[in-house]
Amino acid sequence: MKPALGVDAVSFAFGSQTVLDCVTFNVNDGEFVALTGPNGAGKSTLLRIVLGLLQPLGGTVEVFGTSPRNLRDRWRIGYMPQRSVLPENLPATVEEVVTTGRLSRRGWSRRPGQADREAVNHALESVLVADLKRRRMHELSGGQQQRVLIAKAFASEPDLLILDEPVAGIDADSQRRFRDSLVHFGRSHGTAVLLVSHELGAVAADLDRVLVLRQGKIAFDGSPEDLTATGVSLGVHQTDLPLWLEDPGSKGPR
Repeated sequence: MKPALGVDAVSFAFGSQTVLDCVTFNVNDGEFVALTGPNGAGKSTLLRIVLGLLQPLGGTVEVFGTSPRNLRDRWRIGYMPQRSVLPENLPATVEEVVTTGRLSRRGWSRRPGQADREAVNHALESVLVADLKRRRMHELSGGQQQRVLIAKAFASEPDLLILDEPVAGIDADSQRRFRDSLVHFGRSHGTAVLLVSHELGAVAADLDRVLVLRQGKIAFDGSPEDLTATGVSLGVHQTDLPLWLEDPGSKGPR
């Protein structure tokens, strides 16, 4: 059986600068995997390759057994990019924003039906913003806006959910709600999750595996327990990552 995501010996470079060097890992159906690593490790480039936005110089990527560029049912991949600043006076309501998450599934030509409305309501309830659905996005706090964008990613009911730094800059309460929402969604839908984050404290107890990308290579691929057994904490740090990740010369798991 093919994994939801298979990355095999992927390499990439910008000119003479190697960004990814023979990166290999899988994310299986229903698995919750975190990808972490210092700034400049190649995480964003790797995500762009996984999504089919960049072509690797070497190696292959498959989502559900096919190239991401050839995937016909795009709704099967839910993606939430790094937090962006919303227009100050964005007129869209919370419900309207989350409903756009159904577009890849139903297409542009068809009006939302009952299944779409049910999926949107479920996504809103999953992140505890159903009571805000008539509010305009610009009226919400930063943490509330972030939860709405997560609901938008949930709305397509994807088989693979990729989240890029979803809790960056939001308060601890919103991080806890994010964790509860993500775990509920993953378990109820059997969705594979790839979470890219510097801060894993909120979800550490729920992860199946942690991948550490450092200097363009997978420096660690194993369980959270194996990682913490080396002395690395997945909790809150004074800086955004443990020292062994930031400093290539420091000790850490190999």
